[in-house]
Amino acid sequence: MPYTLTPDQGLDVDIDTTEYLADRADAPDRWVLNFGPQHPATHTTLRIVLELDGERVARATPHIGYLHSGFEKLGEHHDWNQYVCTISRMDYVAPIVNDIAWHHAVEKLFGVALTPRCTVVRTIMAELGRIQSHLLCVGAAALDLGGLTAFLYGFNEREFIYDIVEYISGQRFHPDWTRVGGAFRDIPDDEVFRRMVREFIDVRMAKVIRELEVLLDRNRIFVDRLQGVGPISREDAIAWSLAGPVARASGVRRDLRKDEPYLCYADNWDGEGAEGVKFSVAIAADGDSYCRYLVRLEEMKQSIRIIEQLIDRIPTGPMDTFADAKLRLPAKGDVYGSIEATIQQFEIFMHNRGFDTPIGECYAAIEGPNGELGYYIVAGGTRCPWRVRVRPPCFIHFGAFAKLIEGHQLADMVAVLGSLNIIAAELDR
Repeated sequence: MPYTLTPDQGLDVDIDTTEYLADRADAPDRWVLNFGPQHPATHTTLRIVLELDGERVARATPHIGYLHSGFEKLGEHHDWNQYVCTISRMDYVAPIVNDIAWHHAVEKLFGVALTPRCTVVRTIMAELGRIQSHLLCVGAAALDLGGLTAFLYGFNEREFIYDIVEYISGQRFHPDWTRVGGAFRDIPDDEVFRRMVREFIDVRMAKVIRELEVLLDRNRIFVDRLQGVGPISREDAIAWSLAGPVARASGVRRDLRKDEPYLCYADNWDGEGAEGVKFSVAIAADGDSYCRYLVRLEEMKQSIRIIEQLIDRIPTGPMDTFADAKLRLPAKGDVYGSIEATIQQFEIFMHNRGFDTPIGECYAAIEGPNGELGYYIVAGGTRCPWRVRVRPPCFIHFGAFAKLIEGHQLADMVAVLGSLNIIAAELDR
């Protein structure tokens, strides 16, 4: 055997702390285990080095660096619109949210105001992205504990969000949809878009939320595996800079949609005095893995509530702020048949042309599915950013994982990890 564990050293298998290990740093029964990257729950991209005392985690050290993405460095070589094709690969569970977050920051830097039509459509797509992420998180959390049915419930409905994304952008998985001041293209048909969204939120989501609640809320195995596991207090959540459902499950009442409103979350979003959308911020108190599940479930309901307020109020008019200017790409058909459109295409893409950009810096963030997703941009007046820095919530949460798991059993690893919804592409930026 690699170690021996003698029961006469005062060990208590029912305790949930590691205080008893303080005077046993060199205990002969302490051993090191690599959790991942081969473990199914880490999907080959996460690695955690565990120091175990029997079955209990005495210390955990998260490791990153398995994707080598270089997202931030690539931002220095892509222009303000091209970069959206890179950052949509970061949170690949809800990629359209990355698009919206990036251009939200760029538009703040440029001082660009969106059209009412673009504001509404972006808000709807942001909430669909939130649902998209939460469905997978809740389903995968159950799957990691052996609950395949819940995973199928959530994963099946995500396909219909992809249908909507494909309809507006032409791509299912990485939409690369937003542009400075607007979008790659307008909605092909408002009525079809409205019908697709209505079908999803009124029929499919109502059904899947009911199924998840019946299956998991009072499931004895699911509750026992999550309740009291991986708790973090409100004070610690603030000290660790946690955000999103993870922080709100610990009682931190912070949501950028309320605290720093943007898009349709802000009043007067249309320039004519329209009120911001109404919704409630989901809050829990215990801060454990089960509360994080409940918060995400409630957030999906609130996202549906937001979409219902907007789906029948999509304004007419242009999608792009620069619709009448030569700051956006012309239609492909025009490029092949019009010399003016061909010149406009070259003016935008030539390395020494493009539109003028300011010299300065800014930080802007949105409330992503996992929390505060922000970009710090330094602009040097050129066609590409001088520097891009991302504030991804998963990087912060993965750093706090060691604190959440210490003192718990080895079998609790997948429960805590699943409740955080770590997206590995946000770690290696």
